[in-house]
Parts: sequence; C-alpha cells; structure tokens
Amino acid sequence: MDVFKEIVQYSALGMMSKWYKSIVLLLFSTIVTILLTMLAILIVKGPDMIIQFGY
Repeated sequence: MDVFKEIVQYSALGMMSKWYKSIVLLLFSTIVTILLTMLAILIVKGPDMIIQFGY
C-alpha cells in the first residue's frame, strides 16, 4: 500500500483533492476490470465465435 501511495503522490494526481483522486482511480479500475472481463469472455467463447470481416 505504501508503494501505491508513493506512485499517486509523485504522479500528476499528487496535488489534487482526495475526491478527484478517488474518482480518477475508480474510473481507471473500472476500465481495467471491463477490459479483463472482455478478455476472459473472448478466451472462453472465442473458439465458438464466427468472425467475418467484410463490407
């Protein structure tokens, strides 16, 4: 946890308010969670999908 606090302290978020830091970190973690979920779904259901590229 100390490493995490140092990273936030020395980043561009260091001088911002706690609410702003919380919102930015929540948004970042939400995006990462969505991407990991999409990757897991693609790995599990990928072989069964039919993907066509065309116009």
